[in-house]
Amino acid sequence: MNLPGAYRQRVADGLLKEDPAQFEALEILEDLCSRSQAGENRLGGLGRLLGRRSNEPGGGLYLWGGVGRGKSMLMDLFYEHLPVRRKKRTHFLEFMQSVHTDLHRIRKREVTDAILPAADAIANKASHLCLDEMQIDDIADAMIVGRLFKRLFERNVTVVTTSNRPPDELYRHGLNRHLFFPFIKLISNRMTVHEIGGGDDHRRGRLADRQTYFVPADRAAQKGIDGIWDQLTQGRMGSLVLTVKSRRVELQSFANGAARVDFSNICGMPYGPADYLAIAGAVRVLVVENVPLMCRANHNEAKRFVMLIDALYDSGVMVVMSAAAVPEELHQGGGGAFEFERTSSRLAEMQSSEWGAVLE
Repeated sequence: MNLPGAYRQRVADGLLKEDPAQFEALEILEDLCSRSQAGENRLGGLGRLLGRRSNEPGGGLYLWGGVGRGKSMLMDLFYEHLPVRRKKRTHFLEFMQSVHTDLHRIRKREVTDAILPAADAIANKASHLCLDEMQIDDIADAMIVGRLFKRLFERNVTVVTTSNRPPDELYRHGLNRHLFFPFIKLISNRMTVHEIGGGDDHRRGRLADRQTYFVPADRAAQKGIDGIWDQLTQGRMGSLVLTVKSRRVELQSFANGAARVDFSNICGMPYGPADYLAIAGAVRVLVVENVPLMCRANHNEAKRFVMLIDALYDSGVMVVMSAAAVPEELHQGGGGAFEFERTSSRLAEMQSSEWGAVLE
């Protein structure tokens, strides 16, 4: 079954709502699939085994559009039906963190230009890269991504990436942005740039008119959250690993821009504002389960919970939560009760159907 056929089947099964803009993007992805299949056939089994590529230049698709327009879903559908063996799908931030790790290791060997062997290692493992949620805020990423992608394209790697921004708005207010311009030009020259315009935020649509804050955090709450999670992820499952100031921050359940964690694993860990900002920048929906009552006994966890909600609020992230009490009754007094009033107010606001409309 080709990509349009698979998409129509999901619509027929009630898993998706048909969207003409999504279907237009899907036709571009189907063309990529067909060309990839032709390349595999020309190489033959021995060529695939040896990791050889055709002589066609690398390129791909830069798919951008508003939050919740289905970009990640379309890329996942493409990845599932991509008829090649050497392929990789990952979050862009996770990809860049792994690149920095490789560069650090390679530089220990006193290599003149570490980008080349790092890119070659990627190309040897994957002829097709699917990178979700491209965003470039870090100068360290901005200064290497252009040369990295240039080398990948020279090695005939096909890249499909999603983003909320068009290429010329990447790293918009970054330091030394003029050094980043060659990467923008590279995207325009080597990749098809396509916008999924207009339409609804399908991720929000899946949560519309649904309960997203469950009290108490019991078996019924877990069942309700399981239903929401299945709708958000459509059965997919992965993980997201972030590196923040050399620290590892892992979200073990992550798919389609949504992450699911237990309170103890996100507020019981020694995380700080930078960690929560990184999480908020990497997800569009965060499911937090088993939020307890806040009191003197868990004062540190309560402080981290405040930092987490602040980061999610400022980033316009949707929140699904199971808790021991409604927001205004979560804090039982003691240290931090006054500061928690803002958190309670924000939690209540984040449950409204209008939440995030202005931010988007």
